[in-house]
Amino acid sequence: MIIIGLTGSIGMGKSTAAKMLGDMGIPCHDSDATVHELMGPGGKAVSAIGALCPEAVQKDASGKEFIDRKTLGAQFFANPALKAQVEGILFPLVRESSDAFVEKSKKAGIRAVVLDIPLLFEVGRDKDVDVTIVVSAPKEVQRERVLARGTTQERLDAVLKSQLPDEEKRARATYVVETHKGLDDTRAQLGVIVNKLLPPKASPPKFCL
Repeated sequence: MIIIGLTGSIGMGKSTAAKMLGDMGIPCHDSDATVHELMGPGGKAVSAIGALCPEAVQKDASGKEFIDRKTLGAQFFANPALKAQVEGILFPLVRESSDAFVEKSKKAGIRAVVLDIPLLFEVGRDKDVDVTIVVSAPKEVQRERVLARGTTQERLDAVLKSQLPDEEKRARATYVVETHKGLDDTRAQLGVIVNKLLPPKASPPKFCL
């Protein structure tokens, strides 16, 4: 089975690329979605993160505790010690989830899977995959996309500071997908990569009697 590592800086179109790969029949493990689950109501990371940042702990309608990401985020990038502690809680749990996903996929005979990991290179997860795909776009396009979501320039700068520069990610990638030329173009680029990694299985020879 081929394990594909998908990554890209904020606003580069990684989630869109992951969905397209899923539509092509390649199952995807979403690290961001796993983090949401871990910090959601009754999540495995709620207690430990809540001990570090009590003001971020909230309760849902049923009384289950969860971590309010906005409250946590206000301190996360401004406090390197807190950031390191939170990541120390989350990263092993995310790895545990992705490892289980890969193992289950292998047992099911699936030919390829995608690990969607925003910090793929930063945390050394590129060593766990066979090939890497980096989604990229010009900086002005990236900025326009992120600010259009309601993110502030200050928050964007903080996130970018915590990630490897796009240029370095591109240099380390097996494949680079440019996402600023439209959805059809992005899908076509991904299709070429998938066809290289997973060529159609040859039909068995036909014998004539």
